[in-house]
Amino acid sequence: MLPRTLHFIGVSNHRAIPVSVSNVSYPISEAKNRGTARALVAAVRPRQWVKNGLVVVAPLAAGADHYHAIRQTIVAFVCFCLAASSVYLFNDFRDIESDRHHPTKRFRPIAAGELSPQVALSSAVVLAAASVAGGLFAVLLVYLAISVSYALGVKSIPIIELAAVASGFFLRAYAGAVASNLFVSTWFLVVISFGALFLVLGKRTAEKKTPGLDPTIYRYVLSQYTPEFLRSALVMTSSVVVTGYCLWAFDTTTTGLSFHHHYITPIRLTVVPVVLVILHILRLLESGEGASPEDLVLTDRTVQCLGLVWAALFIIGVYA
Repeated sequence: MLPRTLHFIGVSNHRAIPVSVSNVSYPISEAKNRGTARALVAAVRPRQWVKNGLVVVAPLAAGADHYHAIRQTIVAFVCFCLAASSVYLFNDFRDIESDRHHPTKRFRPIAAGELSPQVALSSAVVLAAASVAGGLFAVLLVYLAISVSYALGVKSIPIIELAAVASGFFLRAYAGAVASNLFVSTWFLVVISFGALFLVLGKRTAEKKTPGLDPTIYRYVLSQYTPEFLRSALVMTSSVVVTGYCLWAFDTTTTGLSFHHHYITPIRLTVVPVVLVILHILRLLESGEGASPEDLVLTDRTVQCLGLVWAALFIIGVYA
């Protein structure tokens, strides 16, 4: 039987070194020797910038098509890419040891020894400063403060850690409205808030089912969530998302999507892909095939197709 005590020895130049996690031995591969620059690019996780696309939702829903709104939305997207990457670097800096005992995260540049912790931390500070200097000062400061608090200990507090992670999605969407100086619909806030919580719960559900992952080593808070709790929370949040989106889509006031200047039929039809994509994600999670939000967007064909249908109907309804 493999020992439960874990020790990271380092990456050998000649062979892989096994790391034991809950009686499962994971080899840590040799570093790819990509060099500091390429390792840094990988560490800032450009793949996850797709989540920053949430900044366009509010301007898109408002039909904002003037130069100022477009320019400010692009600036908000870039600022959140910089801020998010600084957070990824700081998290990886803090989680070096636990990442080395994770079946996939052990390949991240810092955990794999490709990027020194000192370079990662200094780069995180530079990116954070650049993001705040670019605009959206208050929103980005809140995002960075919550993210740092999460890395320093909030991630170990059940329920509160869910809200902390979900706030990142919410702030991205809210930043789009702030950047373009738009009034935000109450139903929009409901959909974004509970939609973000739904995604975080889905990620925790997927992590809970990861074979051989010991939560006492990698993510302690997972041990505080039972499968029954996660399933109930997913049903609750998905119900609120669907209800809130329907109310937003059918609202005929100036803050609703069915405002008289819009083409109402396509907008109301967007409810269909929203409901279907939530049901699809619930099915994946129930069968143990769930993934992180960026993986769903970038690799899941059903999510991609339903997303394109939603975007087409939405754009036709707002801009036609």
